[in-house]
Amino acid sequence: MLRVSSVTDLSAIARNCGVLNERSGSALLCAVVKANGYGHAPLGGDGMLAVSTAALRGGATWLAVAAADEALSLRAAGIGCRVLTMGTASTEEVDRLVSADCDLAVWSTEAVDQALRSAGTTGGKARLHVKLDTGMGRLGTGDPAFAMELVERIAADPNGELVGVMTHFATADEDDDSFLLSQLARFSDFAAEVKAKAPAALAHAANSAATLRLPATHFDMVRCGIAVYGLDPFGSDPANQGLSPAIEWRSVIGRLSRFAPGDSAGYGRQFIADRETVVATVPVGYADGYRRVLGGRAEAIVSGRRVPVVGRVSMDNIALDLGPEPEAEVGDEVVLIGSRGEETVLAEDLARLADTINYEIVTGIGGRTVKTVAE
Repeated sequence: MLRVSSVTDLSAIARNCGVLNERSGSALLCAVVKANGYGHAPLGGDGMLAVSTAALRGGATWLAVAAADEALSLRAAGIGCRVLTMGTASTEEVDRLVSADCDLAVWSTEAVDQALRSAGTTGGKARLHVKLDTGMGRLGTGDPAFAMELVERIAADPNGELVGVMTHFATADEDDDSFLLSQLARFSDFAAEVKAKAPAALAHAANSAATLRLPATHFDMVRCGIAVYGLDPFGSDPANQGLSPAIEWRSVIGRLSRFAPGDSAGYGRQFIADRETVVATVPVGYADGYRRVLGGRAEAIVSGRRVPVVGRVSMDNIALDLGPEPEAEVGDEVVLIGSRGEETVLAEDLARLADTINYEIVTGIGGRTVKTVAE
């Protein structure tokens, strides 16, 4: 067995897209596959292709990414559906994206003009989505009047195609609805003004949390990321939303040591045995994405039992307290995220213990982790 590995269940991704398709009603489903499918896919185009194909099989009709090279790798791998690049792009990247018939989010005169020039050179169309910043404070223009100027500029140019208008919600995963509703109102007004002039333009705003929480945010298309992979945008049990976690992360027992009372494990002697017990050394650490803060807090699954992670997490190893008479041997599997029998460790569990979010847990899986996909 590999030292540390992960496997992504592509059928779970397809099932999750089916759930999201149902929850989004008549809106199109755009699956966000950036960052190698939120850390689920092996590095390289083949991994993103596998995740993307599973999402399309499950009912997604669009894909979205953050970076130009992600969109271009999907095109190079043979993905023919609409691919939206949501992040910033250089002049050269805009040229390549337009040439590859990718969609671009835009919010500046410079970006629009560059895309239109690129289309004029290639003989194609610049497929553009004007982004209104309604409160996220990252990308987009915060001025609805200027956003409308961009809309009209694109619509009037024979090299341009106004495909859509978009925004992004900042607090859809939080209990307080006030800011979400404020953003929704701003975008609704803008989208209505655009549709009065360009009825075919798609309006899209909802992320996973908004899609699952508030149907009024669905508009013409929803853009789901974290939920595609069976992770709960609200940080709870994904089963509450009908989602199936797609990733399993595992390692092996590298060494078994019998401890007497007073024996210690790891830097700083943060674990000192108070009884006779057996401690397993497992070759995974913070260099592989297993967060240092999880030492003394998290649990893993060995032989169908949850056992505690004890002592400090080091760069290359963690320690597990298996108890005095464990049914375990060197080489046995250790499940870091996943299920065995009736026991489950969720990415949300680790996130809660690390005071972070499940997004960071799964995108942080890396280092020497060998990633594969399976049906």
